[in-house]
Amino acid sequence: MEHSYSFEKLDVWQKGREYVVFIYQLTDKFPDKEKFGIISQIRRASISITSNIAEGSSRTSLKEQIRYVEIAYGSALETYCQLISSLDLGFISREEFQVGNQLLKEITNKLNALKNSHIKRLNEQTNNQISK
Repeated sequence: MEHSYSFEKLDVWQKGREYVVFIYQLTDKFPDKEKFGIISQIRRASISITSNIAEGSSRTSLKEQIRYVEIAYGSALETYCQLISSLDLGFISREEFQVGNQLLKEITNKLNALKNSHIKRLNEQTNNQISK
C-alpha cells in the first residue's frame, strides 16, 4: 500500500490498524443483543486510536500533537476495560483476552514513545527560543 500521509508510516498507526481488525473479528461472534452495547463501544474506541493518531499528525503545534496522542492512549485504555468486561461476561476466552492485551501493550508503548518524542522536540523548540 502506498503511503499518502505521514501518519501511515508510523508503526503505532499500523499496529492500531491490526488492532481494529482484531476487535472487529472478535466482536463478530458476540451476542446479537450486544450490537448497540459493548460491540459498538469497543469498535468505536478501537477506531478512535488510529483516528486520533491521524488527526494529531495534521496539527502544526507539537502541544496539539501531544494532546491527540494522549486521546489515542485514552481510547486504547477504554478498549482494555471493555476487553476485561467481555472476558467477565464470557464473550471472549482468556486466550483472546491475552492476544488483545498484547496488541494493546504494543500500541500503548508506541504511543508513549511517540508522545515522548513530541515532548522532546517541544522542549528543544522552547530551549532554542529561550536561547535567542
